[in-house]
Amino acid sequence: MKRASLAFVAVILSLGIVGAAYEAATPAPASLSSWIPAGSLLYLEAKDFSSLLADWNASAEKRGWVGSNNYEIFSRSRLFLRLKGAGDQFSAAAGLPPDMNFLSQVAGGHSALALYDIGNLQFLYITYLPSAKSMQTTLWQSRAKFEPRSAGGVNFFVRRDPESRKEVAFAISGDYLLLATREDLLAGALQLVSGNKELTIESEPWWSQSVGAAGPTGDLRMVLNLEKLVPSPYFRSYWVQQNITDMKQYSAAVSDLFRSRKDYREDRLLIAKAAPASSSEAGAQAAADLVRLVPENIGIYEAKASPSLRDCMTLLETKLLAPHMGQAPASQAAPEVQLTSGETGARSDLETRIDYAAAEPVAKKVASPVQQLLEKSQVVASLQLQSTQPDTNGVFVRLHSAVVLFSADDWNPSAVESAFTDSIAPALTASQLGVQWQQQSAHLQIDGLWPLSLAIRGKYLVAADDPALIEQVLANFSRSIETKPAVFIAGFNHGRERKNFLRFTGVLDQASFQPKIPGQARQPQFFSENVGSLSAVLSHVASEQIVIRTDGMKMRQIVTYEWTE
Repeated sequence: MKRASLAFVAVILSLGIVGAAYEAATPAPASLSSWIPAGSLLYLEAKDFSSLLADWNASAEKRGWVGSNNYEIFSRSRLFLRLKGAGDQFSAAAGLPPDMNFLSQVAGGHSALALYDIGNLQFLYITYLPSAKSMQTTLWQSRAKFEPRSAGGVNFFVRRDPESRKEVAFAISGDYLLLATREDLLAGALQLVSGNKELTIESEPWWSQSVGAAGPTGDLRMVLNLEKLVPSPYFRSYWVQQNITDMKQYSAAVSDLFRSRKDYREDRLLIAKAAPASSSEAGAQAAADLVRLVPENIGIYEAKASPSLRDCMTLLETKLLAPHMGQAPASQAAPEVQLTSGETGARSDLETRIDYAAAEPVAKKVASPVQQLLEKSQVVASLQLQSTQPDTNGVFVRLHSAVVLFSADDWNPSAVESAFTDSIAPALTASQLGVQWQQQSAHLQIDGLWPLSLAIRGKYLVAADDPALIEQVLANFSRSIETKPAVFIAGFNHGRERKNFLRFTGVLDQASFQPKIPGQARQPQFFSENVGSLSAVLSHVASEQIVIRTDGMKMRQIVTYEWTE
């Protein structure tokens, strides 16, 4: 393979401070987790780590990423500096730098990494590497600098840095190298390798619940103890997704990565702490039904089962009605002076407190006509669509959106038309000019300047801001349903949207653009340069799809990245 995924980048960063070892014949286990002492927060297992590392080092993605603006920003991030600091501490304790040369020496076949403390990056690493190769490593050749120890009938070596109080321990057991940043972790692993029945990670409930329910092991497997990992302040600080609130509801997770020349597939399993409010079977079936309406050239789509009223309103407001449904912008003008007749107060004012502002009456928010319409309906599933399209002059990029709502009962066409008309009319005109519906070939369209099209097909309500897009959606009603029921289905056409994204964000960033001055550092523009460079690095990723299904306490997510040939 010449390609590597973002998930693999994270693994490389995690394993970048790993090392090697010493002796004894040992049978190979089905899974290295049987040699991992209990207490781990995160576990990574690779069927062939050396192959993964070789693919990454030889990939165009690595070369492009290291020279990208995205990497430049990452190299100045707290996470990068934290990893660099951990690498320096490892170097001081081991007496050699944990660079790519060192990593290549100790990268074997079947390998596992268990992380016990993410704040101090305390880990245990085990890899299959023939003893002849182990003895050629820089670590083995520097063993004279280490203190000898013994556990499970196997000799191992320990070295400490008195300043940082960090330690590094390593051993060879048969054709396996073991490396740890704590002496007790390595000693415990050697006891397990020798057949001791001490507690392993496999004996812990979070492990058995998650791994027992997971499918086949992928080329790379990650298992997380979320119940202990999420509360950690380090996890909250460095977790890229920043979705801690969502992660709190799960106790454990398993993620398997399967690689092929055509695609990368990530199978995820999350174990909930309590039974979630599951979507109805009708909602899951309806979400799968809506996917057939997605045009082939769409940029991004998202089908959701059993959406809430708020979800539906957010879709319509942000995609189609936002300029007229949001709060008024804050005034930039200074307040006016209110002149009076000279009265300074009355006797009754003596009872008025002046140490806090008087409470203003809270006006009850009146639901919009569209919201009132949705309150009377039972929306079973929703679908949002969005694409970009360059103008004919090639300067600007237009964003076109559509929303499809599937109801338990047929929509009332006249009620739908009136609700949308009454919602947008106050922002456009004092009369009904420009807010009359005109019949097109297959849909209704507002006759004014406001770009809004509407179509009712029984239980389907279709709204869009582009006539061509709504026609494409309506043309797909004859398609058969091929997707299995799911609570969430989404897709992103990266190959189609990449150039439009760069053009669109490039125009937006022009307002704050600063040219590079020789000898002076300039912060790359976030969208057009930082995110844009990451998009360029992953230019061979044609599309991404995610499908989510629930089964009681278990949530299964399948994420597929399709590669261009």
